[in-house]
Amino acid sequence: VQLQASGGGLVQAGGSLRLSCAASGGTVSRYAMGWFRQAPGKEREFVASISWSGSNTYYTGSVKGRFTISRDNAKNTVYLQMNSLRPEDTSVYYCASSRVRWDARPPTTRADFGSWGQGTQVTVSS
Repeated sequence: VQLQASGGGLVQAGGSLRLSCAASGGTVSRYAMGWFRQAPGKEREFVASISWSGSNTYYTGSVKGRFTISRDNAKNTVYLQMNSLRPEDTSVYYCASSRVRWDARPPTTRADFGSWGQGTQVTVSS
């Protein structure tokens, strides 16, 4: 399956963006999905993940209460609504499909995810 992330851009601090991750060449409806981000000179870090049904979500602490991950399995698409953006949110954002089941814990590490999208740049100005 190929993943295509979109929706990034330049926004002022306090603003909002909604990222989309569209899957093609297969369905992701039976997989947990996630978003990661990578700032220049830093390692790629986990942002949020969502179970295949959408009933479970998990966030890294720095985005909790500001970002919302959701999905529309009929459209084979996952979203990341980002509100109250901060300059430190500036990164390339990547979506990915999980290769582990959401059983004992949500997928949060890079090793938990298989297919990756190409990334979309989010820049937050102060």
